[in-house]
Amino acid sequence: MNTVILHKLSLLPEEPGCYLMKSREGEIIYVGKAKKLKNRVRSYFTGSHDEKTTQLVGEIFDLEWIVTATNTEALVLEMNLIKQYRPKYNIMLKDDKSYPFIKITDERHPQLILTREAGRDKGKYFGPFPNARAAAETKKVLDRLYPLRRCPESSTRPCLYYQLGLCIGTCAREVGEEEYKEQIRKIVHFFHGGYRAVLKDMKKEMMQAAKKLDFEKAEQLKEQIMQIEVTMEDQNIVLNDPVSRDIFGFAVQDGFMCVHVFYMRDGRIIEREVIFRPIGSKEPKRAFLDFLQHFYGESGNTLPKEMLIPAAVGKEAAEICVSARIVQPKRGQKKEMVQLATKNARIALEEKVSLMELETV
Repeated sequence: MNTVILHKLSLLPEEPGCYLMKSREGEIIYVGKAKKLKNRVRSYFTGSHDEKTTQLVGEIFDLEWIVTATNTEALVLEMNLIKQYRPKYNIMLKDDKSYPFIKITDERHPQLILTREAGRDKGKYFGPFPNARAAAETKKVLDRLYPLRRCPESSTRPCLYYQLGLCIGTCAREVGEEEYKEQIRKIVHFFHGGYRAVLKDMKKEMMQAAKKLDFEKAEQLKEQIMQIEVTMEDQNIVLNDPVSRDIFGFAVQDGFMCVHVFYMRDGRIIEREVIFRPIGSKEPKRAFLDFLQHFYGESGNTLPKEMLIPAAVGKEAAEICVSARIVQPKRGQKKEMVQLATKNARIALEEKVSLMELETV
């Protein structure tokens, strides 16, 4: 184990995220995720391992990590990075499998379905959900609470799902447009925070079933509650739109600036870049604006449709530096993305300063 890796292992954070292991040539040879980066990455360099892992560890020359806000974000980011880099040791995830979405189809009588393809049609997509089983259980709850069509559009006889109360019943009656829209509104509301009220009601129902000694029903409700909670864990690695974005965060320490950039394409973070620059006593905001001008000017990087930057930087000044749509989000997923980029910039800069101090010892 070289000195740099040994020192980096001491700097690993106790937070969720992804780790990227590199060969001597700088090639990314493995991407993994962890609930606690410190514990997971260190485990590669202690104890005994199987043949594949031993071979991997023998080729590791350097490593990097990306901190995420949740374990769900780490799972989604891991998938995106593996697809982007195709590391040779990620054998199990080298195919093109995607995590599932829950979709309301764009039809005269829409359906609620599970799909692994997020197309650019007019359907409504929710996800992706790293846990396929949890997503399927969540869909079951939605089918029970807010049933849509479950039978073929052409069906004219009441289907079994309708008899069980799991189909809105276009096969048995004339369903008004407003009734259908109301069901869809409820499903959309569920994914936008309404699930919390649903969980509250389900927990009450579970307690009542337990009091009546109906333990089978109580256990089923408990399982569904757990799966909904897993499904609805927040993640900001994917947005359901095709806009290309560059997401910036920066930090300053000891006369150096670190800029962390997330590249989001087709709604997915597919790559990140970490850039260090000496700035001396230059004011941080001015240093960041100078960086932007260089990044898209002299460096020749392609301008995205949208740039997300920290609120501390003057928007008008940034618009002078680059001719792209500048967004300084004040709330929601986009704001959390900027905060995540800023957090990673701070962590990377602390690591860089620490390694520089090591070199001078």
